[in-house]
Amino acid sequence: MVVVGAGIGGLAAAHRLREQGRDVLVLEGSPEVGGVLRRRTVAGVGVDVGAEAMLNRRPEGVALAAELGLEVCHPAQASSRIWTRGALRPLPRSLMGVPLDLEDLEASGVLTADELDRVRAERGHAPTDVGEDVTVGALVDDRLGPAVTDRLVEPLLGGVYAGHARAISARAAVPQLVALAEKGSLLDQASSLSTPATYSAPVFAGLPGGMGGLPLALAERLEVRTQETVRRLTREHARFRLVVGPTTAERTITADAVVLAVPPSPAARLLGDLAPVAGELVGGIGTASVAVVTLAFRLADVGDLGGTDASGFLVPPVEARAIKAATFSFAKWGWVREAGEAEGLLHLRTSLGRHGEESSLQVPDAALVAASLADLGEAVGLRAQPVATHVQRWGGGLPQYALGHLGRVARIRAELARVPGLAVCGAAYDGVGVPAVIGSAERAVASV
Repeated sequence: MVVVGAGIGGLAAAHRLREQGRDVLVLEGSPEVGGVLRRRTVAGVGVDVGAEAMLNRRPEGVALAAELGLEVCHPAQASSRIWTRGALRPLPRSLMGVPLDLEDLEASGVLTADELDRVRAERGHAPTDVGEDVTVGALVDDRLGPAVTDRLVEPLLGGVYAGHARAISARAAVPQLVALAEKGSLLDQASSLSTPATYSAPVFAGLPGGMGGLPLALAERLEVRTQETVRRLTREHARFRLVVGPTTAERTITADAVVLAVPPSPAARLLGDLAPVAGELVGGIGTASVAVVTLAFRLADVGDLGGTDASGFLVPPVEARAIKAATFSFAKWGWVREAGEAEGLLHLRTSLGRHGEESSLQVPDAALVAASLADLGEAVGLRAQPVATHVQRWGGGLPQYALGHLGRVARIRAELARVPGLAVCGAAYDGVGVPAVIGSAERAVASV
């Protein structure tokens, strides 16, 4: 069996296949494994420069880490902020930005008095027949007003999908919100989502040393070949043929089953001969490009920032800032703080880029660093110069779940069922978080 792609989805799929006693080969076109789970050394300290956490309340990620003997850690009990209307404001308790506590929302100062009145008017709202699908933004606009979408939902969805709320499928991205809307008032049901039992377990988990350690631990147990780009996939006599390497020295690998765990564009290309309809559907899944800027400062230069009780802040697009979020890694993760303090340093990072705004990233690394420093200066008064920086670009790194995404994925899988032994998995299908991608991999393994 061959798995194409050595991101967390491909590696998880290969791991499960190997557990079943299968001979598995993983082919990865880039020089390293891990996809968007990646570590780099910044000022002598290893940190994540891609995804830094996974949902703890969904089991696939933490369960896989336990299987591999990896220690799991959780973020510090630090709160996040919203940088809006000229101040860093508390992030109200919410379901992907949809407020769950009106008093909390009012105290935050995120909304004006008129905007708060619009939210309060949602109480007693009749059930909504969402139909086949609706965008998150359209649903929230209708129920709570555009200000909630603009200042609360957008920054949260922007952090997860790097997309826009009024273009993202509610059924795919926030199905719980749809379920609530179809029952009645969101606010009337909010109390049922905020009981102590609901919040007893930490929301997120990570790994000491970084999430980048998860794919590395998997790869150690598998046969993985990097810099092996698969250029074509065909089938002859119930065997798959994968053409690998440059045209001047191409090679053919055969397999009885293939799992494609690559982004939409290369997956669509490889499906073109075997399942053209599925390939066209996969190719229609859009992606967003983002950049992560990591900054290391001397502790002595950052003033009160080193003692902050916040884990970072989100930035609504309506604020027209360069960055969409800042993570105070030193405050969020104990292992980052300890590693940094050993060197007399403090690490934080910013993220930039949303779907359709790729031009904002088409500048030199130094410009992204400068833009990050400018926004940090205005937001938290940080005027120090970093002793080291790192810019990680993720071109097309985040798939977009447009209207009808669930139906699209169902059609893709129906078409692939016509080609026994062929499956797809990854962030483009069943969720962009680490546990969802692992779950997608396990579903692909079951189908082949």
